[in-house]
Amino acid sequence: MSVEASQRRPARVGVPPAVRGLFVLVCLYLFLVGISCLETGIAAAGAGLQQGLLDSVSHPISGLCAGLLVTVLVQSSSVSTSTIVGMVGAGTLPVALAVPMVMGANIGTTITSTLAALGSLRRTNEFRRAFAAATVHDFFNILGVVILLPVELATGVLRRSATFLTGYLRGTEVTTGPSGSNILRDAVGFPVSVLESVVGEHGAFVSVAFLLVGLACIFFALAFITKNMRQLMAGGVERVINRLIGDGGGLLGIAVGLGITVAVQSSSITTSILVPLVAAGVLTLRSAYPVTLGANVGTTVTALIASLAVARPEGLTIALVHLLFNAYALLLIYPLPQVRVVPVRLAEGLAELAVWRRRIVVIYVVGGFLVAPLLGVLLIR
Repeated sequence: MSVEASQRRPARVGVPPAVRGLFVLVCLYLFLVGISCLETGIAAAGAGLQQGLLDSVSHPISGLCAGLLVTVLVQSSSVSTSTIVGMVGAGTLPVALAVPMVMGANIGTTITSTLAALGSLRRTNEFRRAFAAATVHDFFNILGVVILLPVELATGVLRRSATFLTGYLRGTEVTTGPSGSNILRDAVGFPVSVLESVVGEHGAFVSVAFLLVGLACIFFALAFITKNMRQLMAGGVERVINRLIGDGGGLLGIAVGLGITVAVQSSSITTSILVPLVAAGVLTLRSAYPVTLGANVGTTVTALIASLAVARPEGLTIALVHLLFNAYALLLIYPLPQVRVVPVRLAEGLAELAVWRRRIVVIYVVGGFLVAPLLGVLLIR
């Protein structure tokens, strides 16, 4: 092709931000429809599903392992926690058992940034920094579970706090007309009722159809929300991080991590952006650390949105448990310098071992995120 011809070729026109923003809203609606379909499908399965679920996962530790394993397999805590909200909202999963599942999902989501660190595997110094930046998120969430799971089992503080907030928030829902119906839930429920009329009443077929449609809607909606939000923010994430926390941010770094994660609807994106920045030496591990903590809190917004589509108040309760777990972990660990530094030192130590013996990486990822939780689900009853 000649130079003149290439010059005459029209420039590629990007999608206008307003169109992307509208598409995000459409996908958000589709996400809520998916949650409602999931809730309907679980409820249609009846007591058999409930009994099977409780028979396979009826212990807090196996629930923790199940939440971790499912999140690793679907590569998204947003999907797994939204599914848990749907199950609790359908009445097939008790809140007490869902609490450790949410904690497990919090640990499972950190594998994405760990895998992102493998891109620097051939460059020793970069890999040391990248692996430490990735695993500091792991160790913070593990430390949070070590502290809060025993407290929760002994006192039920997360469940009680979330139940109290649910009572207050459910009392302030916007309704319309004398029927008191929820506007948003009615809008979300319309396509679900249409689907019900299409599939009819054929027992197991109804359950499977709604489960498949619900999961498909959730995956599709979250994928496109994330993709479009990344395009809308196009490079701004890196600039904001560098500008605001380049010299070490503390509370400001937490706020940045929270804001970015809420905007892009994925803590994995936020933490995965940090890994190459730390690997390249643009940020130090201790500067990036607070951002991951903010991302931890920001990722809970997806479950809160999902709870809007379920009828039972327990759906909102477990979504609030997710938020409170991350908030309490942050408040208990970060203000104390001696405790705050523990995840950083563990991450740095593991990174040194991984540089010295690369097989440590395989053992850590496969053993910690797949084998151990699978054994926990199978062996602990």
